[in-house]
Parts: sequence; C-alpha cells; structure tokens
Amino acid sequence: MRNPLPRCAALALALAMSCVHAASTRLLFFGEQHDQPDQQRQVAAEVQALATRGELAAVVLEMAEQPHRTTAVARDASEAAVREALRWQGWPWEPYAPLVMNAVRAGVPVLGGNLPRAEMRAAMADASLDALVDAAGRAALGEAVRVGHCELLPAAQLPGMVRIQIARDRALAHAVAEAWRSAPAGSTVLLLAGAQHVSRDRGVPQHLQRALVTAPPLHVVLFSAEGDGLLVDERRSAVFTPQEDHCEALRKRLAAPKPGSAPGP
Repeated sequence: MRNPLPRCAALALALAMSCVHAASTRLLFFGEQHDQPDQQRQVAAEVQALATRGELAAVVLEMAEQPHRTTAVARDASEAAVREALRWQGWPWEPYAPLVMNAVRAGVPVLGGNLPRAEMRAAMADASLDALVDAAGRAALGEAVRVGHCELLPAAQLPGMVRIQIARDRALAHAVAEAWRSAPAGSTVLLLAGAQHVSRDRGVPQHLQRALVTAPPLHVVLFSAEGDGLLVDERRSAVFTPQEDHCEALRKRLAAPKPGSAPGP
C-alpha cells in the first residue's frame, strides 16, 4: 500500500495556496447610473490607476454579454476591433470607451458578464430563479423594475422581469468568479454594472457566495447619497448631468392619438 502522506500534503498545500489567493486577491464593484458621464469617467480613472500599478487582473462589464471578451485583442487594437470582440450593442460606446480602452492598452482582459439576450426569455419563465433571492430582495428588485419601466409595466409581467434581473446578476457573478479564479495573487477584479446589480442584499454579491467556495475580499462602491435602500460599502460623489425625463416622453407618446384615429369628444 502506498504512503498517502504525499497526496495529503499536496492537498494541504493546494488548500493553503487557495487561502492565500483568497486573502490577497480582491473584488472591486462599481454601481453606476448609466446616463451619468462623470461616474463612467471615475471608473475609467480607477481602471487606469490599477492597471498602471500592475494590480488589475480583469474588468467585467454589464454592458457586454457572455462569452465575449478582449483576450484575443492586441493592446494597440482599434476601438472598432475592441467593440467587435465584445459584440458591443444596445449600449452607447462613447461613455464607456475610455475605461474599456484603458484596460485593453494595459493588456488587461475586458469580459462580457451579462446574460445573453437569447437566454432572457427562458429566464423569464424559470420559476426556480425566485429562490435565489429572499422575499425582501425580490420585492426590492420588483420595485426597481417597476420604476425603471416608468411604472407602465403590466403587473402580470413583473415576476418574469424580476427573474431576468436575477438571472443577469447570477451571470455577472459567474463571470466575476471565473476572472477571480485565474487572477494573480494581489490583484483586483473590477466589475462595473448598474447600481441595483451590485447591492449586497439582492445583486451580484448574493450569487457570488454560491459561485465561489471561498469568499474573496469585496468592496462595493456606489455613486449616490444614502436613501436608495442599496447596501454597499462606500458612496462616492459625482457630478450630476441632467438628462431628459424619458418616462415623461414615453407617457406623452402613449397618450398621443394614433394617426388616423378619430378625435375624442
């Protein structure tokens, strides 16, 4: 019979190395309001600073879908080539270009973390997703979805839309976990997503606990003041840029008579 000690020693060493990795490699989440340029500028500056110090392992974005990434893109690639690698669509490029290109120029991979659009319909009907977030978290997500759809979403559609949100958070968590597993010790994996996605009580951090056996150090930053009900570690100020009230514009379009319809009494 062979001596089992070498195998045990190897296992102990592997576990010890895993603990060292967990203790020294951190996650940094930024929650943003998508139409606020100063928030994107601040995250771009954070990406640049971490990359300059050689501490940035990967950037995970809500704005690109899995499995698209820039790992096969050269540092001097054009913005068009980077957009093609990420299959960038549905999001404006200009606000996010600096932070994406800061990472690419430093040789840091940018990973699409969002749920592919092709999987959203199945997620909407997947009732098993409900159990991944507690009742309070689902209620908070439901209110955010309702307000985010200008309070015009039919009540019957709300549970399905909440499931899509949960599925997206789970997908982002899996992308972050994948990046963390391959990150060098002492480095940082950065996630940029909407504010609701990063809240500790309902978003990506909840699903990350299931995706990783060992929870790495996590710091969650939000660009807003208190009072929004989101659970984060730090709040930073940002210059507010007024935007068009899209909900008011939508209500006006819905209220306008359709071409050819008879006028009311």
